[in-house]
Amino acid sequence: MRVVIAEDSALLRQGMVLLLGEEGFEVAAAVGDGEALLAAVAEHRPDVCVVDVRMPPTFVDEGLRAALVIRSRWPGTGVLVLSQYVEERYAFDLVGESTGGIGYLLKDRVSDVDDFVQTLERVRAGETVLDPEVVKQLLTRSRRQDPLTALTAREREVLALMAEGESNATIATALTITHSAVGKHINNIFAKLDLPKEDGGGHRRVLAVLRYLGA
Repeated sequence: MRVVIAEDSALLRQGMVLLLGEEGFEVAAAVGDGEALLAAVAEHRPDVCVVDVRMPPTFVDEGLRAALVIRSRWPGTGVLVLSQYVEERYAFDLVGESTGGIGYLLKDRVSDVDDFVQTLERVRAGETVLDPEVVKQLLTRSRRQDPLTALTAREREVLALMAEGESNATIATALTITHSAVGKHINNIFAKLDLPKEDGGGHRRVLAVLRYLGA
């Protein structure tokens, strides 16, 4: 897997280069600001980028804004945000507008190398991987409106079971309906919540559950 790292701390940047190299990753570039990140992605076309949020020159949200550009110009490139902060505005845009291949982890909560490596692999595979604290803060932002008013009572029941992590088969059994009916309800939920039509690694399911929990 080819990786580009964007991290303004030289020590942490070099540490990740060594760590990922030992784990068998090809680190194509390791840079310290958003402009260099975009240039590195254009040149190396990595599978995944590991991106810090706050980088030069303003140390506010350069990394996340660069991540949004990457997802727009190179939609097949996975992006794993690794930061000490949850920058809610652009994080919500990054998660909400994408179709998978997105991760957001908080540095202080990454305590296991294997978990970090697995997260990179999941993001490369098109999954959405969010730290629980990131989810909590994004939900707080989303509570300003209820996106579920358009759903029928049955669709709300299906979504509630999805939020509990139940599979389509389990939902069908619990509601005494067919597997096909569950699929139709879920597709209706996706459409009414205006979620992206493309689906990568169950990303729309994750977004639907986030909308439900936020409401």
